Amino acid sequence: MAERPEGRLPEPKMDANALYREEVYTDRQIGTIRALIPVKTDGSPDRARSTLYVGEAQIYTTMGTLPLSFELDASTLTEAVAKYAPAAKEAVERAVHELEEMRRQAASSIVIPRGGAGGLPPGGMGGGGKIQLP
Repeated sequence: MAERPEGRLPEPKMDANALYREEVYTDRQIGTIRALIPVKTDGSPDRARSTLYVGEAQIYTTMGTLPLSFELDASTLTEAVAKYAPAAKEAVERAVHELEEMRRQAASSIVIPRGGAGGLPPGGMGGGGKIQLP
């Protein structure tokens, strides 16, 4: 009898030393900045760690919306807002490059079989069609 997959999964456990409170800021036009504020297990601020800022944006592709998330190297919200545009532009360029690379890899992985199958001549039963059996 097969082993149940639940028995093999690790137990999800939160790291009590890496907790953050999340605040969301948006201009309701371009994107969102998430401030991840470090907290202790009792919810009080953890001043030993820095606040992290993460920018979020979306690009529209022929296959639908693609969400982008990127870190903002900032120590204040004002600095994060100022750094949002260049970081978003870089994230979009990186996403477009990755999409082009995936498209190129997908196109190069198409295999066109050649030759006959099981003693048959190329093209199958001797027909002149362009479809060839592997």
